[in-house]
Amino acid sequence: MTLEQKIANDLKEAMKSKDQAAMRAIRAIKAAILLFKTDGSGEELTPDKEIKLLQKLVKQRQDSLDIYTRQGREDLAVVEREEIEVIQRYLPEQLSEAKLKEVIAGIIAETGATSVKDMGKVMGVANQQLSGKADGKMIAAVVKELLG
Repeated sequence: MTLEQKIANDLKEAMKSKDQAAMRAIRAIKAAILLFKTDGSGEELTPDKEIKLLQKLVKQRQDSLDIYTRQGREDLAVVEREEIEVIQRYLPEQLSEAKLKEVIAGIIAETGATSVKDMGKVMGVANQQLSGKADGKMIAAVVKELLG
């Protein structure tokens, strides 16, 4: 079942159960998929691109959440938290920090990196291998920590 089919089914369920948070988030995913398909690039929506699309939606909401929290707008922050939670259901299981360190240590050994100067080389491989399984900022922080 593709993401698009799963979204359509889940939207029906959310409407039946009158789950407002799920309906908002699922409609946002559906809109993002539609925008991707009609952007004129002719690209196909592959599982990798689906993950990137979902991560982008989560990041947008995370950025908004940070702003709302700083401004003391808890009413708007709650909406963003609810949508983030719904969108994350469609992403692969995120790696724990311990597992992430283990995988990145393996990548560092594999690439022969020895200092922070080699961070770009490690990040390239890490981002490719861990796409969708960990946040880019977290990957960068762990790489910096292990090389530093």
